[in-house]
Amino acid sequence: MISRIDLRGNTLPEGGALRDLLPRAEFDVEAALKKVRPICEDVHHRGTAALIEYAQKFDGVELKQVRVPAEALKTALEQLDPAVRAALEESIRRARIVHRNQRRTEHTTQVVPGGTVTEKWVPVERVGLYAPGGRSVYPSSVVMNVVPAQEAGVESIALASPPQKEFGGLPHPTILAACALLGVDEVYAAGGAQAVAMFAYGTEDCPPANMVTGPGNIWVAAAKRYFTGKIGIDTEAGPTEIAVLADSTADPVHVAADLISQAEHDPLAAAVLVTDSEELAAAVEKELEPQVAATKHIEDRIKPALAGRQSAIVLVDSLEDGLKVVDAYGAEHLEIQTADAAAWAARVRNAGAIFVGPWSPVSLGDYCAGSNHVLPTGGCACHSSGLSVQSFLRGIHIVDYTRDALAEVTHHVVTLAEAEDLPAHGAALKARFGWKVPQA
Repeated sequence: MISRIDLRGNTLPEGGALRDLLPRAEFDVEAALKKVRPICEDVHHRGTAALIEYAQKFDGVELKQVRVPAEALKTALEQLDPAVRAALEESIRRARIVHRNQRRTEHTTQVVPGGTVTEKWVPVERVGLYAPGGRSVYPSSVVMNVVPAQEAGVESIALASPPQKEFGGLPHPTILAACALLGVDEVYAAGGAQAVAMFAYGTEDCPPANMVTGPGNIWVAAAKRYFTGKIGIDTEAGPTEIAVLADSTADPVHVAADLISQAEHDPLAAAVLVTDSEELAAAVEKELEPQVAATKHIEDRIKPALAGRQSAIVLVDSLEDGLKVVDAYGAEHLEIQTADAAAWAARVRNAGAIFVGPWSPVSLGDYCAGSNHVLPTGGCACHSSGLSVQSFLRGIHIVDYTRDALAEVTHHVVTLAEAEDLPAHGAALKARFGWKVPQA
């Protein structure tokens, strides 16, 4: 059901050579880019008409309008299962606690007497958020996108989710209910690359956004790449990943359950166990069989995901080697199920989020830990972070110098400008002092 990669007995290679030995899903965004480019440009030129046509083509629904009526949001919340509502409200509450503490404050530094630099943090004006609606419905992604944007102070928030034939062309009612709970009333029935294009270019109904965030399929990722530079994006999210660093103290029942929990997302989902224990590896392999058989989405998602090239049990000589492996892998979600789990977690450099010990499973982070589940995939955790309040803020420096403070440093500025063969830069200062460089 899941393959093995045995890295024992030899010194582990470094950097890219080690990464090349590890499992990873094929996710060719560049190839998808060629297909989404004409879709994006069609939305640019035809706006809402193009969105309605793509809803028919890709989602099999006939839309009269793309924006979701306010009454539909209200109805979805009124009809929401009370238990689901309570769970969403708790998820929102916990997410707000964590993200509110991420807010940044303005800070002024006095560089010299009379010379200050202030850094102020300004939220983007308008964001477009994407909530997937393909194989599964993700109201949790609504929470994870909306809460940090709201806590950052974004004034204009719009959300798009694919139209669903089952619900008369509206996004899934649980998505709509989550929007209503969060106070987001600008919602669009649009999916895939065309939704990203709607936010990037704007349409008759939807003003353009400064930024687009949220997970999605390869077409969403390709559209984000297409618009990079025109709008801000969070990340080109690929298939979800879980890596588990475990030793002989780990419970194979827990480990198997956690691997399966991510495999059920998608046939390209990655489930990786890194361990120095042959006994644990064998026990997890044995435990996968009954747990998979007892769950849902077996043939279309879980089995292909576990059997795919992106999933494996990786055997290493020691936890030190295991740490090197998980750092090279840079998992979206990394669980540490070892003795002294907190100490090992503290040494990890590359991960979207780290889950410490047997009582902090990834599923907790997906819904109710308070952390954000929009995280870098495909090894991007070595240079990128998950979605947060900072994602929606821009730092702006405000420079304020007096005449005396400028005079004191003018000779340095002129010297550096001339060293770079940019004399007009220095002249801009000399002009303020009668074309003479003040004495330091």
